[in-house]
Amino acid sequence: MKTIFLLLLMVMMAATAFAEGAFVTYEVDGQPYEGYYISPTDKAPLVLLVHDWDGLTDYEVKRSKMLAKMGYAVFAVDLFGAGVRPTKMEDRRQHTGELYQDREKMRRLLFRALQTAHSKGADAGNAVAMGYCFGGAAVLELARAGADLKGFVSFHGGLGTPEGQDYSGTKGRVLVLHGTADTIVTMADFADLAQELERHGVAHEMITYGGAPHAFTVFGEDAYREDADRKSWERFSDFLGTTLR
Repeated sequence: MKTIFLLLLMVMMAATAFAEGAFVTYEVDGQPYEGYYISPTDKAPLVLLVHDWDGLTDYEVKRSKMLAKMGYAVFAVDLFGAGVRPTKMEDRRQHTGELYQDREKMRRLLFRALQTAHSKGADAGNAVAMGYCFGGAAVLELARAGADLKGFVSFHGGLGTPEGQDYSGTKGRVLVLHGTADTIVTMADFADLAQELERHGVAHEMITYGGAPHAFTVFGEDAYREDADRKSWERFSDFLGTTLR
């Protein structure tokens, strides 16, 4: 009887730990990276979450937990490397700049994260990628790379298309959630992307939020706008519900 009780206790503890998520170390090009994985069930639909230029922080972990409560497995990607979480402006610019200059490396990092999520039990064939700011730009990179995902979602992300790239190979739907008061990624950038997606026949939806600046979803920051955050999250939730099985 005691043995059975101990076994049940171990199972419950393991389930609780799994539900709370865990950091996962993996390698790309021989270098260590540390993502975060959480899933309510085995083979749950996957959301690949890509961080802002701060790196993978408590913010991404909180959003991951919100999504797990909705029934999704989440793998929060690490694009900078294990332990690299820049806090100074110049460091953030350095790390993002290196990846903007090396798009092939960015793609390798993103595809390796997908493989890692799959190895943890997520259904990578039933997946959507989403990202914030720099992460939004990375998600669109994944879309242009022809990743076999069902959707690509950018929250106040970079919207420009690098020279020599286009959306001719994009396979999933694109959802762009953007603030009209964003002075970093302008409405001209927004319009250019809309025309490009239309030109290549990519199914897309692009929504703007009045008065919302860049980074309007980041809790506790001056740029945070509760109304725009709530509305964009609701639209994203609906998008997941209609896009993933």
